[in-house]
Amino acid sequence: MSGATRREREHERERERGSGALVVIFSALVVLALAAFVVDGGLSIAQRERAADIAEQAARYAAQDLDEAALRDGVSPAPINFGNCANRIAEYAVSVGMEPADIAASECTETGVNQVTVRIRLTYRPVFIGFVYDQPLTVWGEATAEAQVG
Repeated sequence: MSGATRREREHERERERGSGALVVIFSALVVLALAAFVVDGGLSIAQRERAADIAEQAARYAAQDLDEAALRDGVSPAPINFGNCANRIAEYAVSVGMEPADIAASECTETGVNQVTVRIRLTYRPVFIGFVYDQPLTVWGEATAEAQVG
């Protein structure tokens, strides 16, 4: 009887051979997938923060372009030269290395006589999710600046 039991145990070990490897492989795939989402999620957050930062700085840069004639005439508050707002945003965007398509999609809106709102678009490609989803992702940043003279 002990001979049959030994054969049964050996047969059982043969059937289970490799099952540990399957668990390890499956666990590794799960960990890699989670790591991919963490990395790409962090990249998304970083790009949103970058878009918001660029929007803030571009809005300040656009708000510095005051209507000089109105300023000389003593108009208060000094109006922003909105006719040049898109050019000011493009100048700043080029200086920080934005892509031309993103610069063209960015917007400048007059929110008041001395206020300007800038909306910046950034596109990026995810690092790991890009293997599955091959389209660029888009994030937006928006900021308002007010011209102050004094």
